[in-house]
Amino acid sequence: MTDNTQVRKADHIRICLEEDVQFRRNTTGFERYRFEHCCLPELDRAELDLRTCFLNRQLGAPILISSMTGGTKKAQEINFRLAELAQTYRLAMGVGSQRVAIEKPEVAKTFAIRQKAPDALLFANVGAVQLNYGYGIEECRRMVDLLEADALILHINPLQECIQPNGDINFKDLLNKIEQVCRQLEVPVIAKEVGNGISVKMVQKLQDVGITAIDVAGAGGTSWAKVESERSPNKMLRQLGQTFGDWGIPTAECVAGIAHYDPEIPLIASGGLRNGLDAAKAIALGADLAGFAYPFLKAATESPQALEELLQLLIAELTTVLFCTGNANFAQLQQSRCLQKLAS
Repeated sequence: MTDNTQVRKADHIRICLEEDVQFRRNTTGFERYRFEHCCLPELDRAELDLRTCFLNRQLGAPILISSMTGGTKKAQEINFRLAELAQTYRLAMGVGSQRVAIEKPEVAKTFAIRQKAPDALLFANVGAVQLNYGYGIEECRRMVDLLEADALILHINPLQECIQPNGDINFKDLLNKIEQVCRQLEVPVIAKEVGNGISVKMVQKLQDVGITAIDVAGAGGTSWAKVESERSPNKMLRQLGQTFGDWGIPTAECVAGIAHYDPEIPLIASGGLRNGLDAAKAIALGADLAGFAYPFLKAATESPQALEELLQLLIAELTTVLFCTGNANFAQLQQSRCLQKLAS
């Protein structure tokens, strides 16, 4: 069981980087929006402020290094490089599911990123469905303690579990168990999808049981149905993954709907974001942070220099949006209503 979990983690990294597992027909929806250009910003670009606040922590930029990996030697190298970047630029960072560290304590060190990021906003992570498979508040606390995390992500992934060989498919009565974790855990709990999106109806239910923040992780980026299809030895599951490869709610649709429903909820936009322009659109729609996974994974496997170059580009792109819309910071960007939805 534990060895299988480690193999799965290694497979996930390889498949995401080497195989065609991106959404194709279903997009993020950000292409349906554009900013109104301001030809005379009346600003000094060098003075623009990218800082933001999330869960009462000040960040250098509204960027989350999204949850990706852990549990293998390669994953440790990736996580440590990402953590160093998060520390340097005061970014938020999540890790991949820590279930493997509970099953196999000797790999816990692959998640021990606090030593590399003493001041970063860090999120521990486990699948919510594990609460139906023997996990409870003690396991959640162990994951938070292992990371010295500031919050816990409970990721929700019914489609992925349907395609995954021997997936955990009992999602019954999870809201009650999530409520118990939210009540007892000492840090905030974030609900996150894994690439198929979270609806407004679901946000209402999650808020009712005590979830503090939402990471929409919408459709349009990496398809975990396709990832699991690629690694499945079962012909039916492989086909099932292809059938549902483009399933989900587009990221932009999730963000716009949730921000309209509750403008105050701490909101992360992730799922298919590929550049700072995507991130700026997400923030303009109401997100507090923009989460990136695949771009950071790709750069982290190359070199620390590649990571640095990626982050510098994202910052330059975000800054350019502020400058060319005439906004000095992201609060002004949200208030300016300069993001326009294109006619269908």
